[in-house]
Amino acid sequence: MLPMPGKIHCYLAADHDRLDALLERAISDPTNIDAAAYAQFRAGLLKHIAMEEKVLLPAAQKARGGDPLPIAARLRLDHGALVALLVPSPTAPIVAAIRAILKVHNPIEEDPGGVYDECEKLAGAEGDQILRQLQNQSEVKVLPHVDNAFVLDAARRALARAGYNLEV
Repeated sequence: MLPMPGKIHCYLAADHDRLDALLERAISDPTNIDAAAYAQFRAGLLKHIAMEEKVLLPAAQKARGGDPLPIAARLRLDHGALVALLVPSPTAPIVAAIRAILKVHNPIEEDPGGVYDECEKLAGAEGDQILRQLQNQSEVKVLPHVDNAFVLDAARRALARAGYNLEV
């Protein structure tokens, strides 16, 4: 019998569900990406990544006496690839790449014994304080899309660094 996920896990997993629903809404018409839904997804994913990078992973590292979680470097590579894919305007290949990364990335965090459960355990008595910090994470300033060869090359390099062989 697996233990019930804690508050931090539930909060971040629910945000994954919200983001997944926004992305699905954005691509519900395969011939036309819904710009408003994609904009909400983009802003939400940037904020979610900020919650993990600025609150969750540093709290886990502090609880481990300064040693980062062994999986933290992998997560940061995925986060970098996702952020790079959010810079250009969405296209079918870009959205497909985002979905492919999230399909691998989210279970690493959410599955039983995954990052969220590990962070929850490490948080101990600090759990409620960490949850409040996650909930109070400010919105990320979202800049306009940039569409040029340099941006696409940077996205390809970020994907390669993270170990993904995806076309954009």
